[in-house]
Amino acid sequence: MAAAALRPLSRTRRGLTLLELLVVLSLLAVASGGVIWRLHDPVARQLQQEANRLAAVLEAARSQSRALGLALRWRATPEGYAFDGAPEPPEPGNWLSPQTRAQVWGAQALLLGPEPVIGGQAVVIVHGGRSIWVITDGVRPFNVHWPTPTAGSGGS
Repeated sequence: MAAAALRPLSRTRRGLTLLELLVVLSLLAVASGGVIWRLHDPVARQLQQEANRLAAVLEAARSQSRALGLALRWRATPEGYAFDGAPEPPEPGNWLSPQTRAQVWGAQALLLGPEPVIGGQAVVIVHGGRSIWVITDGVRPFNVHWPTPTAGSGGS
């Protein structure tokens, strides 16, 4: 009986078995897949496409204004947007979605040149209750920025 008392009752476990590790990893994979699926947001994707497209159009118009030496203005219209001031203005642009709207922040229109430094300007694009900004400091190209959520906004 004394010899039985000196022997360890069982071996102690020192980690996870391969099967347990595979179960945990598969549960993590399923959970993260569900989170990624929930994060798929078509409104955000639509806004991002509209903003990227507008930033590219504004930069092209800004280059055209500087090349021609003429002041070129961009303004939002109910259907999309239009350019004023060039002898042959670019075609009016329509949004990818008819529900999209835009507004120039603090002015009626964006002035795109002909000077190399145009001053800080911004356009807010709204779609599906969300907004995104296309801004420039007047020196750098127009860039896309998501608004910073505020305490009462519930995120945007």
